Amino acid sequence: MPIIREVSEGFGADAQRYHRARPGYPAALVDTIARSLPAAERSVVDVGTGTGIAATLLRAAGLDVLGVEPDERMAALARESGLTVEIARVEDWDPAGRSFGAMIAAQAWHWVDPLAGAAKAASALAPGGLLAVFWNSFLPPPVLNAAIGAVYRRVLARVAPDAPDMSGGMPGPDGYRQLCDAAARAMTATGAFGQPQPWRFDWSRDYTTAQWLDAVQTFGGWGRIPAEGQREILDGIGAAIDDVGGSFTMRYATVGATATRS
Repeated sequence: MPIIREVSEGFGADAQRYHRARPGYPAALVDTIARSLPAAERSVVDVGTGTGIAATLLRAAGLDVLGVEPDERMAALARESGLTVEIARVEDWDPAGRSFGAMIAAQAWHWVDPLAGAAKAASALAPGGLLAVFWNSFLPPPVLNAAIGAVYRRVLARVAPDAPDMSGGMPGPDGYRQLCDAAARAMTATGAFGQPQPWRFDWSRDYTTAQWLDAVQTFGGWGRIPAEGQREILDGIGAAIDDVGGSFTMRYATVGATATRS
C-alpha cells in the first residue's frame, strides 16, 4: 500500500481522540460558506467529513450537510451526532442525480486527486454552487515552534526517517500554499468553474500542555513512528511547552481555494 494511502487511513485508529483534539474552524469561514450558496439552496457535501468537525459547524449554521468519508470508523462517530455519512472516496462517490449548493473539504483535499475531485464537484453542484477546500495552518509562538521542530528533527531522523517532515516545526500558511494552488489549477482545468479565489481566515485557540500533546497524536503519520519515538516526541514537546509556562496560544490561519460552478 502506498505510504500516502496508509497515512490517510490511519486517522480512524483513534477516532475519539481525533474528534476531541482536532481544532474546529472559524465562525467567519462558516458564515462565508453559508452566504455563498445559491439562493434557496442549503445543501452541502462535506468531503472527507471524518468525525464531523466541520459538518457539525455547518449544520449549526442551518445547512443540510451530507458527509462523504472513506473510513467507516470515522463515519460511525460522525453518525453518533446525527450526521448523515456515505462511505466512499469522493473520486468514486455517486451523487445519484442529486444536486448540492456547496462541496467543501476541511483538512482533507490533499488525500483527494484534485482533478478528479474538482470534476466530481462539477457534476454534483448546482449552477452557482460553491467548491471550497481549506486547511488549518499553524502559527505557534516562534520560540516554541523552533523547539518543537528541534524535537521532531532529533527523533524522526533516528527512528522514522520516512515520517512526514516536521523538522521546521508546525506548517504555517506557506506550507499549505502548494495544496491551495494545486486545487485552484484543477478547478480551472475542469472548465466548469469561474476564477478560483483564495481564502484566509485568522483566528486563535489556547492550549495547555496536555491538550496540545493530545492533538500531536492525531497528526498524519503518527502511527508510523515507533512507540519509543512517540514517547520521546511527547516528552520533548511537553517540556518545551512547560518551559513557556505550561500553556500557549496557537494562532491559526485557515487557508483555502474556492470557485463557483459556472
